[in-house]
Order: sequence, then structure tokens, then C-alpha cells
Amino acid sequence: MAQRIGKSRPQKQGGKAKKESGSKGSYSKFYKKGAKKEGASFDKPARPIAPAPKKKQKTEYSGFDKDGYMRLNKYIAKSGICSRREADKLIGTGVITVNGKIVTEMGHKVHRSDRVSMDGQLLTAEKLHYILLNKPKGFITTTDDPQERRTVMSLVEKATDDRIYPVGRLDMKTTGLLLFTNDGDLAKKLTHPKHRVRKVYHVSLDKALTKNDMQKIVDGLTLEDGEIIVDKVAYVEGQDNKKEIGIQIHSGRNRIVRRIFEHLGYEVVRLDRVVFAGLTKKDLPRGKWRWLTPKEVDFLKMI
Repeated sequence: MAQRIGKSRPQKQGGKAKKESGSKGSYSKFYKKGAKKEGASFDKPARPIAPAPKKKQKTEYSGFDKDGYMRLNKYIAKSGICSRREADKLIGTGVITVNGKIVTEMGHKVHRSDRVSMDGQLLTAEKLHYILLNKPKGFITTTDDPQERRTVMSLVEKATDDRIYPVGRLDMKTTGLLLFTNDGDLAKKLTHPKHRVRKVYHVSLDKALTKNDMQKIVDGLTLEDGEIIVDKVAYVEGQDNKKEIGIQIHSGRNRIVRRIFEHLGYEVVRLDRVVFAGLTKKDLPRGKWRWLTPKEVDFLKMI
């Protein structure tokens, strides 16, 4: 069965329904490495998980045990500055203090009443937040920009007072799904190549993609930073001009989708991420965000 990409419910604006651009149909023919013949189909996608109820924030419990204790590396990770593995390195270098005393012991536990600091800065084990944004064009993916350009943080600033940050990045011209969290362990998992996190993009090109060039993409291309092989690639059904392409990839290399097509002499007119780690844009208009459900959070942690 063909997979739908990026189709969202029309939003009413000024009394008229407006469809989100870049979502025009389903994949018609599918290509992937090792397929025996043209027309091999995509694996059936995971069923979209229902979005969390609006205006209701979902967070995890604080993480302290029944006696009020937590491992120090977990406490540091929950403060949002790094993952647990990176926290172990910080502890080993002697930059972490508990109630004013340097702690370098691995496995050390802290009480909820203890004061934990790094280089004199107090750390707080925050509740964990998971926010999904449908990013519009014109925003850069960073927590702070010296040039004072618009950042994605301004789009989620009303979500929480706690420190959150984007997982991975989308360039200024790219739209689509972007996850925010303060869960350092999960963020590292979702961006590490070994976990092969699935990302699907809807690509609009300046000219028709030839079957020959599509096969080159399937076979693998050698770019300036090494070889890249996509998971799957397809034309979008209903678009006879062959300019609309669906591509699934797990690489997190910078501008990788744009560079694949530029390498073959195509210009990417529009680029929209329609699936990220099983999460979809269902009922999430461009520029809006929502909380992940507990079920979605559990799913991400099982990746």
C-alpha cells in the first residue's frame, strides 16, 4: 500500500480553508538498496500515534527513589546539560560539587535536598519535557544566535519555563518536524547514527528526477564527506512532472538531503520533514507545537 506523506488537515484562515504546501500525494514507485525489481514497496509505516490533548502538559516524575535519592549522573542529565554518559565524564574531571564538596565517585547518589553545582553554577533536576514542532521557514535551529536572527526557540517559548533544546536541526529554509526536550539521554540516542532513526522528507525539485539519477541515489553517492546511501526513495503519486520526491534517510549529516540532489545537478525548491522517529505531522499545523503523549515518549525510548 502506498504511504501518505505530509498530508495535513486544512486550517481555516479568514473564513477559507488553507492547505499546507508541500504535501501533494503518496509514493507511487519505490526504490531501495537491494530491491530485486523496480516497484519494490516501502515497509508499512508505523501507525501514527494520537497527539496529546491540547493545553495539557505531559512530564515524567522527578526520578528520585522512594527515599528521595538519585544517582548523580542521572541528576546532571535531568538538568538538561548533557547525557548520563557525558555526566560521568564531568564527574570524573572534578567540576561537579555536592553541597560545596567536589565529588568524583561514580555511582554517587544525591538527595533531593542536596545542592549540585557545575563550576559554581547550580543545577536543578527538572521534569522532563517532550515537545514536537512543525517548523516553518525562516527560523534557524539553535538556542541562541549572535546575529539575532529568528530561532526556533521563539516558537516554543510559551511551552515551559524549563530549559529545552532542539534534537538535531533543520536549516532555515527547511520545514517540518523538530523535537525539543531536556532529556539528554534521549536526545543523544535520537541523534546517534547507530540507532538509525528514521526520517522521511518530501522534496520538491526544480526539474524532473530521472530514473537513472534515482537509481544512482539508491546505489549510493560519494559526496565530499564520504559515501551516502539512502534507505528508500520514491516519486510522489499524482505528480506527473516527477519533481516531487519522497526520501527516507537515517543519516544526520549537515544538509544531507539537499546535497544529495545538488550533487546530481538538481535544486531543492522545498524540503519538508514529514516523519521523525515514527512521529508524524498529523493534526499539527505549520508553526504550531504539541506535547508528546506518554505512549510516544515510551516508543522513542525503545528505539
